[in-house]
Amino acid sequence: MLDPITLEVIWRRLISVVDEQAAALIHSSFTTVVREAGDLSAGVFDRAGNMVAQSVTGTPGHINTMANCVRKFIVPQHPIDTLQPGDTLITNDPWEASGHLFDLTIVSPVFYRGRGVAFFASTCHAVDIGGATMGGDARSVHEEGLAIPLMKLFKAGQANQELFDIIRANVRVPDQVIGDIYAQEVGNRVGARKLIEMLDEYNLPDIEAVSAAILRRTEAAVRAAIRNLPDGSCRNAIQIDGFDAPLTIACEITVTGDELRVDYAGSSPQVDRGINVVLNYTHAYTTYTLMAALAPGIPNNEGAFRPIHINAPAGSILNCRRPAPVSARHLIGHFVSQPLLTALAQIVPQRVIANGSAGLWNTMMDGLDADGQEFAYIFFSAGGMGAAHDRDGLSATAFPSGIMGVPVEAIETAAPLLMHRRELRVDSGGAGQFRGGLGQVMELEIITGAPATHSCMYDRTKRPALGLQGGRSGSPGKVSLSDGTQPHPKSHYSLQPGQRVILELPGGGGFGDPARRDPQRVRDDVRAGYVSSEAAARDYGVDIEAEPGK
Repeated sequence: MLDPITLEVIWRRLISVVDEQAAALIHSSFTTVVREAGDLSAGVFDRAGNMVAQSVTGTPGHINTMANCVRKFIVPQHPIDTLQPGDTLITNDPWEASGHLFDLTIVSPVFYRGRGVAFFASTCHAVDIGGATMGGDARSVHEEGLAIPLMKLFKAGQANQELFDIIRANVRVPDQVIGDIYAQEVGNRVGARKLIEMLDEYNLPDIEAVSAAILRRTEAAVRAAIRNLPDGSCRNAIQIDGFDAPLTIACEITVTGDELRVDYAGSSPQVDRGINVVLNYTHAYTTYTLMAALAPGIPNNEGAFRPIHINAPAGSILNCRRPAPVSARHLIGHFVSQPLLTALAQIVPQRVIANGSAGLWNTMMDGLDADGQEFAYIFFSAGGMGAAHDRDGLSATAFPSGIMGVPVEAIETAAPLLMHRRELRVDSGGAGQFRGGLGQVMELEIITGAPATHSCMYDRTKRPALGLQGGRSGSPGKVSLSDGTQPHPKSHYSLQPGQRVILELPGGGGFGDPARRDPQRVRDDVRAGYVSSEAAARDYGVDIEAEPGK
């Protein structure tokens, strides 16, 4: 039995171990997707596949899906006692792992004193996986790239060369894809080495007792947070752009004692475009959103999931059936946070934020570079977050994803792109006592002298982020070309040499009546360029032009 002080010390040590795992992965990575954006997860699991700890770097769409994938899919098929030192497993099965083929989940067992004692796992976004490139155009998952069933990536420390050859033959930028796979393996090995050092130091045979105690305490803390809510149900539904027609995400949250259930009945059926969501991804962003609102200080591990139960109708947009296309599943999956938070606002308005841009704006480019070599590149961007009851929304910041913005210098170094402009988008945040976060404006050009395929993955171009408690909506997004044409926001087109594409990302919703906003904060916003003087007068009744000194 571990005493509380020793347990706390070991818990902190486990966090440092998975942080070193993630750091090794990031520092070994070949791509800005991992190095700069942090589109990855890293974690340690007990023998049964229960996630015990995760690194502080990562995104819920990876870490929470990986948690279920290891416990429900990988470990049942490959129990740790059937593996040997040097084995590593891989899959990108969308329905069992992270929701689309671009995410590679890699799992390595740890052996100590002749016995399997734990797993380290990571999920990373591959910059390319073949197929029709990332986007919403596909009509079937079979068009979207290379599917890797659960299999061994390394066998007793030796690379599964046939698999590596298949991957290399199917992707546009094999050196980057293979390089990141090795980076994931490096991260897992670093984690294993650090865990063994910890077991030696504390004379532990494995992490089973530690895992049981941590998960038990986490579960109890989440149950206590749920008990603070009144029993009963709250509901909300939103409409989002969809591909060619609007889609509905409906949710009902039911609290009964220390259990919480979310039912997405009433959500739209799955569609024949690549924006469908698998249940594991829906589960990931549901649990993350609820934890962020109700229990933000509690660790995210298997124990946190146990009191939360999630249902989405089979065949719906949030629980699609094979072989539905799923490549751009984030364009729907990130939006489950919006009705969840708006429903919770009915009972705990001070624990939530107004609707924000939600879905990441993913920009994928592929073509030939100046040397005639094939390139493929993707970067992620965020609009504005919704405001809270006591603070403005963050600008150009992703929620619920957690992805970081990639610097212009990194984009221009990694791909033949020129960023002519990148700035916050004035007046895009919804007015309120607390203002919604601003979106951003980017202006891009391909500089190879040849056309490139631009796959657009953008939402909130028609339906803006709604405010809360009297706050107003943020501005919708827009994608346009320098010649005035407007490409489909979820399809692809050919960006020609000399053309520029302008991305105007949506802003977040405001919180509270704009008339209650401190006039000095409005003046500060105008001086900072966040709000125009016209909007200050129209939305807040602050006439900057009429003030003395103007």
